Amino acid sequence: MGVAIRRAGEGDRELVVRLLDEAFQDDPVSGWIFPETEDRRAKHPGLMAAFTDIVLAAGRIDLTEDGSACALWLSLPADDHDGDGGAEDDGPAQVRQAVDPDNERIEAIGRLTAAIHPSGRAHEYLWMIGVAPAHQGEGLGTALIESVFDRCDREGLPAYLEASNARSRKLYERLGFELAGPVLNLPEGGPAMWPMWREPRTAEAAS
Repeated sequence: MGVAIRRAGEGDRELVVRLLDEAFQDDPVSGWIFPETEDRRAKHPGLMAAFTDIVLAAGRIDLTEDGSACALWLSLPADDHDGDGGAEDDGPAQVRQAVDPDNERIEAIGRLTAAIHPSGRAHEYLWMIGVAPAHQGEGLGTALIESVFDRCDREGLPAYLEASNARSRKLYERLGFELAGPVLNLPEGGPAMWPMWREPRTAEAAS
């Protein structure tokens, strides 16, 4: 059974923010950014809102028709060294200022991931993918990713992401991603993030 997917618009903003907040509340990276549970409950939605607004403006958000999963994509040109679609270098600082000015880790995560982001080739960047907890394990994330793979393969575009936990890393490996460089170990005892890259597949390779 296929999964119906559509492109999200401004009217879907609150749904997307809620989905990302629910999906990433217990993610290791979110826990590193907001170590205190109550602080994370209060401020994590604001960070997800900032990310959503960036991608609504500069990229593409795919949403399952039933609103249970979404994927945030940016199309990055060959000379783009940032992980935010070409924003100015103060982009991470702007996000921090908007969400929680006293939290240095909000800015740090943006700068650290930008520093390991590959450059030199145009590619599709899967910034985040969120599935409502009640629907995890149903294949919705795979369907969202594979719908973009079809275009990547037609256009000869690679895809890139950072896996934020070991479980998602294994999923991405099954979908054809490979480790793209040294693992990013977040400072102060933080979790690992795995940069992963997928080369486009030709019709012969896919058959």
